[in-house]
Amino acid sequence: MNYDFCFRLWVHFFAVYAVSAFTCFQLHHEYKYIASKRISYFYSSKPQPHQFTVLVHSIPTSLSCSISDSVERFFKELYPSTYLSHVVIRRTNKIQALMSKSKNLYKRIAQLRANRTQQKYKHGGGVLGLFESKDSLIDHYGKKLEDIEEDVRLKQAEASLIAEEARAAFVFFKSRYAAATAFHLQPSVNPTQWITEPAPQPHDVYWPFFSESFMKQWISKLVVIVVCILFTILFLIPVVIVQGLTNLKQLEVLFPFLKSILAVKFVTQVITGYLPSLILQMSLKLVPPVMGFLSSIQGYISHSDIEMSASKKVQWFTVWNVFFATVFSGSVFHQVYIILDLKEITGQLAVAVPAQASFFITYVATTGWTSVSSELFQIIPLIVSLIKTPFTKQESEFEAPSMAYHRDLPRILFFGLLGISYFFLAPLILPFLLVYLCLAYIIYRNQFINVYTAKYETGGRFWPIVHDSMIFSLVLMQLIAVGSFALKKLSPASTWTLPLPVLTLTFNYYCRRRFLPIFTAYSAESLITKDREDENDSAMTEFYRQLLSVYKDPALFPIQHSSSSDSLVSPLLS
Repeated sequence: MNYDFCFRLWVHFFAVYAVSAFTCFQLHHEYKYIASKRISYFYSSKPQPHQFTVLVHSIPTSLSCSISDSVERFFKELYPSTYLSHVVIRRTNKIQALMSKSKNLYKRIAQLRANRTQQKYKHGGGVLGLFESKDSLIDHYGKKLEDIEEDVRLKQAEASLIAEEARAAFVFFKSRYAAATAFHLQPSVNPTQWITEPAPQPHDVYWPFFSESFMKQWISKLVVIVVCILFTILFLIPVVIVQGLTNLKQLEVLFPFLKSILAVKFVTQVITGYLPSLILQMSLKLVPPVMGFLSSIQGYISHSDIEMSASKKVQWFTVWNVFFATVFSGSVFHQVYIILDLKEITGQLAVAVPAQASFFITYVATTGWTSVSSELFQIIPLIVSLIKTPFTKQESEFEAPSMAYHRDLPRILFFGLLGISYFFLAPLILPFLLVYLCLAYIIYRNQFINVYTAKYETGGRFWPIVHDSMIFSLVLMQLIAVGSFALKKLSPASTWTLPLPVLTLTFNYYCRRRFLPIFTAYSAESLITKDREDENDSAMTEFYRQLLSVYKDPALFPIQHSSSSDSLVSPLLS
């Protein structure tokens, strides 16, 4: 080994240590900063309903009393001085289905009336009988809508009966500390009964969760795990196609008639450069909606929990199917064997990862840059909005969009993984990533300020996902470095790199012990401090009164339709 080559390898060795140390320093700084912002947000916030509320499920049934009576008696006995009241959850899945039909019919009637009005202006209103068919359709749909509304009112009345009570309830307390105590202490000697968890914000509650039995929810969790595994395996099909496109020799063997076409330099550049990234990007469009649906049937009680779960699923799906499946060639079983064989994994990574550097550089330039550009221009939402605009009743029906975290966050984290993994193997990827990150910062900052609205407030609970992803990227890079130095016959550098993954995981353990509890629950000190501030607040009486009505299933609200006027501006049906 000549001196210059050996010197460059040692430069890479020190670069691995420097980047690892700098990344850990930044992660610690950000974790500490966001944790302090979370505490500051809590101290500066006004009393929130979810801070005084606990969700209780798996409530035992009794023939002698209702679920509501059982909840009141149980919590009055355990917390006589701090228990305030409760609301029992009702089974409303049938009502939700009827209200969905009602909403679709209402939109259909609005569309028919809009078309009729436009044709009336076009023909000057002088052609008799032109609108008879549409009028009859409007009358037909109107009567059908009235029947559905009547069914909804009957079902809503039935929902108040004892038979429609679900084995779950929101329990309200007079202080935050009392609610936290009820959550952290096991209420019953039987741990499978009276299960408590923090209540989400009222507008964050995922109400369909309560319409299924808890046995079905437990089974659905197992089904979701199996489906995720199968979906991940099936997705290897487009990945294998992409791998074939990046390997010209493999294409010529499989399709001999393409040899003359592949001899053209321009065609070769398109097939091996842009086409694989395009196919992969189009295939990945399916992943966030699928993972969002799977998370929604997994038993989470809030939209925020569903989106966080979907973000994790999409993140690890992307790491496996875009990174590992692209890096490791061969069959699915061969890829699994490589991942499970710990003795050979560093060497395999050292060989396979650099070989795909050009593909991932192109992937960043195509998928990365186009994704942030499409985020700015919002072409698809614009087209959908233009189509829906003529059928929208009034300006209040236009809703500002919210960010789909499970779509955008995993993509940004994956590009971070590429940057950390390839910074010493293929530094050419760094300018492309820098352009992407600068564009993403500018565009997403604009979207958050001027475009998106928040569906819910998590107080920074998404940060641990980011932290864990960066730790994984660091450990992966360090394992690749160990294998690369060993492959280049630089044994001392390979040996001295081995402690890095251990140190990184130790740092991660420290962060989880030091900061993660702040993101799961607030401390007793914080809760008592806020409760003491509210003791002399005269507005708390009104807050307690409103607290009893904020957790109401939207399916139990009356449908807001009216049919007193033919105008598109006025309500259609009542």
